[in-house]
Amino acid sequence: MTRQHVSQLQYVTTDSPERHRRSGTPRRWWILATAGVAQLMVVLDVTIVNIALPSAQRALGFADADRQWVVTAYALAFGSLLLIGGRLADLLGRNRTFVAGLIGFAAASAVAGAAGNFATLVAGRAAQGVFGALLAPAALSIVAVTFDDSRHRARAFGIFGAIAGAGGAVGLLAGGLLTQHLNWRWTLYVNVILAAIGVAGAAGFLRRGARSAQRPALDWWGTALVSAGLFAVVYGLSRADSAGWASASSWGFLVAAVVLLAAFAWWQARAAHPLMPLRILADRDRAASVLALTLASAGIYAVFLFLTFYLQNLRAFTPVQTGVAFLPMIATVVVGSLLGTNVFLRVIGPKLTVPLGLLAAAAGMAWLTRLDATSSYAAVVLPPLLLLGLGLGVVFAPAISLATARVGRGDAGVASALVNTTQQIGGAAGIALLSTMATNAAKNFLVARDPRDPTVLIHAALDSYRAAYWWAAALLAAGVLISAALYRPGRSDPKDLRPVEGMF
Repeated sequence: MTRQHVSQLQYVTTDSPERHRRSGTPRRWWILATAGVAQLMVVLDVTIVNIALPSAQRALGFADADRQWVVTAYALAFGSLLLIGGRLADLLGRNRTFVAGLIGFAAASAVAGAAGNFATLVAGRAAQGVFGALLAPAALSIVAVTFDDSRHRARAFGIFGAIAGAGGAVGLLAGGLLTQHLNWRWTLYVNVILAAIGVAGAAGFLRRGARSAQRPALDWWGTALVSAGLFAVVYGLSRADSAGWASASSWGFLVAAVVLLAAFAWWQARAAHPLMPLRILADRDRAASVLALTLASAGIYAVFLFLTFYLQNLRAFTPVQTGVAFLPMIATVVVGSLLGTNVFLRVIGPKLTVPLGLLAAAAGMAWLTRLDATSSYAAVVLPPLLLLGLGLGVVFAPAISLATARVGRGDAGVASALVNTTQQIGGAAGIALLSTMATNAAKNFLVARDPRDPTVLIHAALDSYRAAYWWAAALLAAGVLISAALYRPGRSDPKDLRPVEGMF
């Protein structure tokens, strides 16, 4: 037996799913709970700070033009470093990377929460993104390799997908409660508590695995190209939101992003140890899942953003009331996630399941265009929210499961990072695009009208929200066509959702 085979055998016997099965089913669900806490923490921070921004601005005294960086700093660091975070999980060990990400995220959150000035707050948020990029792919890959048997995998991914899909809305609710009843700083300090729970779970239920003696070197050129490319995407889209699509800075960064990502793809086909092996995207179901998750993420983040503005600015909801208003949507996201993986994926297959979920979400988004300044929450807001949540839930869990299925153990981390990158960049792209469309709609409405008239301003805001919902519905409808064309026909055999060692 060669040294490489001995090393591989050592790896399997110390950190394999078979070990988790021998240790008993309850341990596996505690591992899922631990990974779920980490996933919730990462997803929460996309939205939890949004509601606290006015309070933070008053406390630290920064300008209106600087507010976006409290949100963007996290997205820039998180989105641009996810792929290297996934590869580090594969090379250094997913459990080690997971714990390091938890501790680093907690420390960064403490720094940001204690910030005495704007620069420290933004630096802390950026550091959260860096450690989140380590943590998120490690958490997902831990779930993928722990639940590799058909009997439990669908249920586990249903739960994990529900956390991923609903975390943004939970963040809105938690942000409202913490800001209104404690202090804006607790929207950051809460991560220290969650990280402590995660570290305790990791210490109690994760087993230390041996690292392979034949670990490949890091792809530094690939890391530089993809990190710079994704940074340029997020930054360019953020600039488009504030400076407009016609801005040279917006287009310059977006053109640079295309060039850098094209160079990254070229390099990955030639690198000895590629950061993201192109074979990962060669699977049709995985490519379809990546596109579906991109569009679904754009939709869910858009509804959080614009419906929050609508409820607080036009319907006079408090931060807590706004968060509570999203709770029914969370429930249907959870229901949709569980149904998607446990029922639809096995009965009708991904070629129908994911497009139907996107179609329901598109219908819910289009339904939201009927909102006016006096719309009743129960009669007009709640029904489309329920439909939207159900549709997105049916998309999230099956797509995440299929995006990480049939991946060799050595690629589990980078495949997980690809899923998280897709969701983050999809959300950022959706917010930037839809914000621009909403701003243009408001400007067009105000042409030849008095912008000092409160009634005119209300109708301009409604026009802007409707434009955003219509564009979001169009993106989701495009996802229906794309996913229906790309997914393989037929039902998903449960064993096809196992990561198969040595498949590639």
